[in-house]
Amino acid sequence: MPLVDKISFETALGERVQDMLDACTRCGKCVEVCPGVVPAGISDTKSEDVISGILDLVRTGNGPEASRKWAASCMLSGECIKACDYGVNPRFLLAMARLGIAKSDKELAERRRKGVEIYREVSRSVTVLSQLQLDAEVMDRLGQKSASVSTSVEMPDFVFYTGCNVLKTPHIALLALDIMDVLGVSYRVMGGPSHCCGISQLKSGDAEMAGRMGSNTMEKLSHSRSGQVISWCPSCYVQYTETMLPTVERQRGSRPFAMNPFMRFLGDRLAQLKPYLQSRVEMRVALHKHPGVVGVVEAATEILKMVPGVELVELNQPAVGLQSVNVGVLPKFKRELQLRELEAARDAGVDALVAVYHSDHRELCAHERDWPFRIINILEVVGESMGLHRHDRYKELKIMQDADRIVADCGDLIAKHSLDPGNARDVVVKVLLGDQPLPLKGGALPEQRAGVVAPS
Repeated sequence: MPLVDKISFETALGERVQDMLDACTRCGKCVEVCPGVVPAGISDTKSEDVISGILDLVRTGNGPEASRKWAASCMLSGECIKACDYGVNPRFLLAMARLGIAKSDKELAERRRKGVEIYREVSRSVTVLSQLQLDAEVMDRLGQKSASVSTSVEMPDFVFYTGCNVLKTPHIALLALDIMDVLGVSYRVMGGPSHCCGISQLKSGDAEMAGRMGSNTMEKLSHSRSGQVISWCPSCYVQYTETMLPTVERQRGSRPFAMNPFMRFLGDRLAQLKPYLQSRVEMRVALHKHPGVVGVVEAATEILKMVPGVELVELNQPAVGLQSVNVGVLPKFKRELQLRELEAARDAGVDALVAVYHSDHRELCAHERDWPFRIINILEVVGESMGLHRHDRYKELKIMQDADRIVADCGDLIAKHSLDPGNARDVVVKVLLGDQPLPLKGGALPEQRAGVVAPS
């Protein structure tokens, strides 16, 4: 039976925000540990003044410039959460500060229109890029059909929630499913734009619509024997665990499910996984790290150490942000980080730079063309040892670096899915090829490429 809302989502959200405002002592420890403070150019401002300004922004949408810069430059690294001694989640408060700024700067109609535009663009890019790589049967396996939520006869152990953007790099999501199949895990796949977490609406400043869309998806995710959702996307994970689920708990009196990232899910099952890691993978690898979700880097490290033949090399590079796309709020800083990591991987003589998340893979994979090592996802390493393989068509297409050639190479699937070739080419140019914050050798900076927008 569906739970009845006792209060509105926005009211519940406002109550949670007020509790945190009351608990915050303005000590500034969250600012002191933030890796974005220096590249954002606010290190000369007192940390106590920065966090005090954030509280003003949350309340009114108005506050000092240094505080606005800090809110805008949040990479979601999560170091601020660890630093707080008073139970405050500064990362959540920064999201609420950005919401406050949006409400102060624009009327609701404009904010809502912007949220719709972002949602439609994500939907278009996810749909086109996945259909350029997959036929209808494989799309169905990833939950991309209208009847997908009702095809399972029995309630599964878990719901596997892909989020939206991993569908652009579908070999990663498919390997996750293959691994769960080998482990004997029963699951139902949900994700894509029809199962939106509401993050686009929240970013645009439309909290009501974010709550409506996120809650709608939440109802669909809440049907499993374990009461657990295994999530892939870290942005969806933060949106649900820090904004949606706690707010709905206050709104309705309980949480409909618990959420666990896929890497931590695997990390909890190392003993179960180990017998299936049978083939040696003779490879020196370095792990591309983002610490924003607690335990993910640690789980990925332990998994790689367990793969026979793998030698894990430490590059001693900064680990910041939730995933690569979130570091994009500081473009120059991000380019410097990525270049230094590629150089460190080259100097260390690794065979592969291994990423966890899909946005990391999208941004880095084409650099394989220019550097003496592979760029792969961690599930490709695990899969190789387990005898599982999924072709990385995304990287193959991106390395072509020619929109017309890519569209021609995908002609059969364009016809099968009845895609408009012009629309497909537009997505290829703006999203697949445009998603290149650190230019390939001989390439242009993103801001120099006309018409290119950064995907989420």
